[in-house]
Amino acid sequence: MYLRKAAVSLLRRVRLPSHSISTSVSPPTTSMATATPLPFSLSRKIQFPNQFYNGSSWSTTYADPPVWTILSIQAAIILGINVHSVFADDGSNETNTESDVQGVNISGLHKIEDGSVISNVHTSKWRIFTDNGRDYFLQGKLEEAEKFFLSAIQEAKEGFGERDPHVASACNNLAELYRVKKAFDKAEPLYLDAIRILEEAFGSEDIRVGVALHNLGQFYLVQRKLEEARVCYESALKIKGRVLGRGSADYADTMYHLGTVLFLQGRLNDSEVIIQDSIRVLEESGQGESMACIRRLRYLAQIYIKSNRISEAENMERKVLHIMELSKGWNSLDTVVAAEGLGLTLQSSGSLKEAQELLERCLDARKTLLPEDHIQIGANMLHIARVVMLNYNQLRGMHVSDAIAELDKAKGLLNNAIRIAGKVISKSKTQNKKQGYGLSGETRRDGYAAVIILLQSLNELGLLEINRQELQESGAKLSSTPEVKNAHFECISAYKELATERLIGDSTQVKAEYLSCLKHLSSLLDAEGTTEYRGTTLQELKDEIKRVEDDISQSRRHKS
Repeated sequence: MYLRKAAVSLLRRVRLPSHSISTSVSPPTTSMATATPLPFSLSRKIQFPNQFYNGSSWSTTYADPPVWTILSIQAAIILGINVHSVFADDGSNETNTESDVQGVNISGLHKIEDGSVISNVHTSKWRIFTDNGRDYFLQGKLEEAEKFFLSAIQEAKEGFGERDPHVASACNNLAELYRVKKAFDKAEPLYLDAIRILEEAFGSEDIRVGVALHNLGQFYLVQRKLEEARVCYESALKIKGRVLGRGSADYADTMYHLGTVLFLQGRLNDSEVIIQDSIRVLEESGQGESMACIRRLRYLAQIYIKSNRISEAENMERKVLHIMELSKGWNSLDTVVAAEGLGLTLQSSGSLKEAQELLERCLDARKTLLPEDHIQIGANMLHIARVVMLNYNQLRGMHVSDAIAELDKAKGLLNNAIRIAGKVISKSKTQNKKQGYGLSGETRRDGYAAVIILLQSLNELGLLEINRQELQESGAKLSSTPEVKNAHFECISAYKELATERLIGDSTQVKAEYLSCLKHLSSLLDAEGTTEYRGTTLQELKDEIKRVEDDISQSRRHKS
């Protein structure tokens, strides 16, 4: 009862658009088909967890989006352009237009070819406008797509009636486009109006209403409106379970999305149970080795990591890697991602030897699959450098010469990571100046990743030099070397330059890395009794630390 009331309350929150009227028509006989969700290209959808690559690795964002979900309402379809997925540790959860468009596999799309009778010129135009809007969307031409979807709404109303399911289809298409454009205030009324029309035409328990509620849940999830998303997914789950059965893949898909919402709400036990059930449904239907199941297994591993159940996370990731090795071999970035995830989990559990071997194998594979200066190679080097630094900590008290050799190895890896990140950033800056209208989605994502890698590598380099100095001076009072301060200062300078170039936006993750560098340099100067370094005073550093801390705190409060 509460769920039904909550769902009704959601639908009442937004008033009907001014063009909507209460006219209704008798629904035609219908059938329903759903397109299979498609995996994303690894090179296009990369997420950055709260601590860059600590426990999550390079990956696609592993939710199961209902890509271009098709509901045949004689001639009417709801095209769910839900190609943005949400991962629990993705702090910003930003929807990128080009990644949304490019992430769609065109083979999973269908034109309007349902054999319905075209009754007049309006219905004929509606079909053409819908197809054209879809085609322009896939090309990334969102302005043109928007015009066609708007025209489709108008033609649907004139050809079928104001409250016909064809209108719901057209509204949903336009809502999805607005979601991709982040025009959320325009999208929500369209989603809600589409659901109302479908409920009027087919009843509140119809499967089409369930799929539309799932789409609305995805819309809220993207915005981190978690309670609204939960209500939508639970309503959709109830409908799908009754109509399709609890063993259907569509039912499991909504279960998984509901599980991600519960995870983000901090309900880890509830999230674990429902995602495990979602995986069970796929395994029992023979889809245990599908990419959809792989994504859910990885998400479950993340829940275990969040719950500090590292051994369970390790077992889950070993299972994923075993499946990937058998199905794709090491000549696949998907396998590399799975191996890297396991390597980072092994690192966190202290299994450094196996972690290093696995990460080095990932690096070797990436060097054969990617260009030599690809940003993923730089990230891989940063991972290995961190493991080597941990090896150093174990050796420093027993084998000084071996410990120094480990530091040298880590320094070489960090310098290469810095070099690669610098090249990628330089490319982004050059393209930004040439194009004037902004970077492509892939270039922007690679540039953002490069910024994180650059800042973290410089920060690690500074810490490495501190360790080297401590080792060599054997506990004597330290006066930090120029290498130590320079690394942290370069980190700070890089952030300021990139902020001026507007390549990093308002990223909390980048600010956190910048803050870490500020604090390390401030502590070094404070310990030395130095009041100024390279034109920047200690007090200015402390003031900047306070400002950035306040910025990060405000951003996190806003997101919560």
